[in-house]
Amino acid sequence: MYTRMNQRNLTSSQRTRFVEAVVELKRAGRYDKYVRLHAEYFAADGESGLRMAHMAPTFFPWHRQFLLVFERELQTIDPGVTIPYWDWTTDNKASSALWASDFMGGNGRRSDGQVMTGPFAYEAGGWPINYGVTSEKYLTRNIGRPDRPITLPTKAELNGALAIATYDVSPWNSAPSTQGFRNKIEGWTVSETKGGYLHNRVHQWVGGHMIGAASPNDPVFWLHHAFIDLIWVRWQRRHPASAYLPSRPLAAKDPEHGRVVSAQEPMPPFNVKPAAMKDHRRFYSYEEE
Repeated sequence: MYTRMNQRNLTSSQRTRFVEAVVELKRAGRYDKYVRLHAEYFAADGESGLRMAHMAPTFFPWHRQFLLVFERELQTIDPGVTIPYWDWTTDNKASSALWASDFMGGNGRRSDGQVMTGPFAYEAGGWPINYGVTSEKYLTRNIGRPDRPITLPTKAELNGALAIATYDVSPWNSAPSTQGFRNKIEGWTVSETKGGYLHNRVHQWVGGHMIGAASPNDPVFWLHHAFIDLIWVRWQRRHPASAYLPSRPLAAKDPEHGRVVSAQEPMPPFNVKPAAMKDHRRFYSYEEE
């Protein structure tokens, strides 16, 4: 078992080793499959078929397994590397060390959004965008969305979501009527001014490639989702009697039948059940524990 750390507490060596492992995975042609995988399992409410990575109860367990698979592949390059987490309620400025040139690199330039600094800048040569929903071959960001300013979620907003005792509720999607913890954290846009609830607002705040199904093109994706995973841990700790829902397969007459995975059904493409992912301590711990 290993420990995931807050990115702000990493040593210079730890930051370098994480970046180097990620860049080497890209250079070896082993990174982009994660971009494609996330895009493949990004199904929206209005689409037919199974919803898995988003807009469904499996949001937390699917991404936990997704991060684990990625982390294990990083560790084939450097066994000492783990995915750090980004607490965006604290490190909530573009001036945070997270965006330094020796780590995630900075914002995109005004003209085209191209990231010009850090190891993932196109001009550095090691981070071409090979698969995406747009045509740019370079990583883009638009931090804070200056044309329609947006802020990162606050501690108060996060605590409000953590107070919700029910994991998820019917109709198990992204509709405002879906009032469970999962949908509140995941957070889809409710208006241009509010810009979403929590998780989604972070994607929008970073902007560029972090918006949309191919968001793992931006390596900050992993740090964001490691914190989302930690949020699930905190919720489980606060509500020990609450469990993943739905607990049983939906009835054939349910409109969401065949679209939502229950606790004991396998999640493609991993063939792992949500119930098997409920305890992270089998795999890793978090620095705050």
